[in-house]
Amino acid sequence: MSETMPRLFTALAEWGSCMLFLLQYSRRLRGPRFWLTAAGALVVQVVWLEGTGSLPVAFWMPAMAVAVGLMFLFLALCGRSDLLGAGYCTVRAFLLAEFTASLEWQLYAFFVWETKIDGFVPATAFLVVIYGSVFLLAYHLEQRVSQGGDLPRMTGRELLSAASMGLAAFLISNMSFVTANTPFTSSVEQEIANIRTLVDLAGVVILYAYHIQLFELHTRRELDAIKNILQNQYVQYRQSRESIDVINRKYHDLKHQIAVLRAEQDPARRSAFLDQMEEEIQHYEAQNKTGNSVLDTVLTGKSLYCAKHQIKLTCVADGARLAFMDVMDICTLFGNALDNAIECELSIPDKEKRLVHLEVYAKKDFLVIRCENYCPTPPVFDHGLPVTTKADREYHGYGLKSMRYTAQKYGGTMTVQAKDEWFQLTLLFPLEHH
Repeated sequence: MSETMPRLFTALAEWGSCMLFLLQYSRRLRGPRFWLTAAGALVVQVVWLEGTGSLPVAFWMPAMAVAVGLMFLFLALCGRSDLLGAGYCTVRAFLLAEFTASLEWQLYAFFVWETKIDGFVPATAFLVVIYGSVFLLAYHLEQRVSQGGDLPRMTGRELLSAASMGLAAFLISNMSFVTANTPFTSSVEQEIANIRTLVDLAGVVILYAYHIQLFELHTRRELDAIKNILQNQYVQYRQSRESIDVINRKYHDLKHQIAVLRAEQDPARRSAFLDQMEEEIQHYEAQNKTGNSVLDTVLTGKSLYCAKHQIKLTCVADGARLAFMDVMDICTLFGNALDNAIECELSIPDKEKRLVHLEVYAKKDFLVIRCENYCPTPPVFDHGLPVTTKADREYHGYGLKSMRYTAQKYGGTMTVQAKDEWFQLTLLFPLEHH
């Protein structure tokens, strides 16, 4: 049996590691397109590694660098992450592939040495069992960290740290293949295999621990951003409350002024103008009386903004049902829902089609909050939430996450969908707990 690992096995390990990350996180390609691309990537990886297997040792490192580049292209083409995220996954996938291939080959070599049984069938069986076990375990551990979420946006420094750890582990584990004349290498076949497997395992574990810390760091950042959004919505509510109190006083004064003016002999045109003013005042007083003063304040502030930008905002709300909610949470839910809807309507050139509708009502044992807005271009969804269209994604997209966080706080759920040129956001809260 040859002491050199078949290049085919290495190619399969590298491809399998890439597939692990592509199946774990969101992808740009799906369905038949993804699987065709994956099959093509496997063929390219196998052809390259098999074709460079007979090159001298001096060309081994450049050939491996190209193989890593092919893994990066595969991940960047199929995955939804940016280039830094694809590079980060490439580092982890490559080191995992090195460990998996080394472990499988070492165990198979030991099996052949002990049993003297060699051939295609046992080699294939070992390959399927070891590769399958390692990748399933790695997928499970990755899922425990991500918890169904997507890969956080990487920074250049984070990628550089991961790449440094991965490169160090790879160089130390493979040093014996280049030269045996160092304190950290060996010329004995069994020792070479042990060094490679154990160092690769250590590298995989270190990168996994680093990955856990990165996820925790990004989660803390996201929670801080959500808390800032909650606080900002509450500040907006307080500002709106103060502004509306001033407006109410002004309207109250105007009503008395109109009563005095009516007692005088005024021209018909001025009378008609005063009639119109009074009608507007009555309309203003009648609107946004939902039974919840916080919701009234939020709606009034948004209504004034919508009127200024020719957006038709309608509302049918039983605000008394919101009594169980904290003031800040009401500001968060309705402020973010209306802000997102209004932002979408501002992009519609036809002002007649700028429509937003809000409902709050009880149905059976649930409180339903539904916000709908006209949306001729449906957004792209990722993990149940629309992907932000803003260029700086790192600091946007937290509005809906903060709403989902608030809904879960009260045992509720949030769903979003785009259908028939309408975007609909629905929140459900069980009433029996409140």
